[in-house]
Amino acid sequence: MKFFIDTANLKDIQEAQDFGVLDGVTTNPTLMAKEGISGDDHVQKHYLDICAIVDGDVSAEVIATDYAGMIYEGEELASLNTKIVVKVPMTKDGIRAIKYFSKKGIKTNCTLVFSAGQALLAAKAGATYVSPFIGRLDDISVDGLGLINEIREIYDNYGFSTQILAASVRNSSHILGCAKIGADVITSPLSAILSLLKHPLTDSGLAQFLADHKRVADQNN
Repeated sequence: MKFFIDTANLKDIQEAQDFGVLDGVTTNPTLMAKEGISGDDHVQKHYLDICAIVDGDVSAEVIATDYAGMIYEGEELASLNTKIVVKVPMTKDGIRAIKYFSKKGIKTNCTLVFSAGQALLAAKAGATYVSPFIGRLDDISVDGLGLINEIREIYDNYGFSTQILAASVRNSSHILGCAKIGADVITSPLSAILSLLKHPLTDSGLAQFLADHKRVADQNN
């Protein structure tokens, strides 16, 4: 399973890259705004800065909601760097745009997916990635991991190459649940990935090892 980080913060992206398990980055207009990035030139430069840090795919979202606008923005974003994946919303025009980009060989990420039917349409259109938002489903008492399971079954039934990119992933339980089901990718804050490191027995075991080493070293001095 690939690990993507869901942020536009360059410091967090660099830390995740240095950690050694980062496979890519996802962003959206909200994350860009959080970093104070606005204006086409600044946004495009920021995407290039992200591409300079990571080795894998970088999802860059279109702002337009109409077909022509999505095509214009998507082609402009894709021209920035070969790592760029054009992120397109799950709408009728979005599906049309994904089909267009697929024929052009431009990688896409269909975002704001909340049902298996939507994921099926994205795969039919040739999306590279589909992004079901599991945390937001959990917020309204719908089983987000259950949706990942449904999509996995449908994609496996028909051999779709579209990768399941579990989004709105908020904690280690989400990550492990996605791994058990067979999601291709998760995208989350860095904190959720780092939480996989934690176990009280690891901490206590390491403390014991160090204490024993110090005790023997002190005896030999």
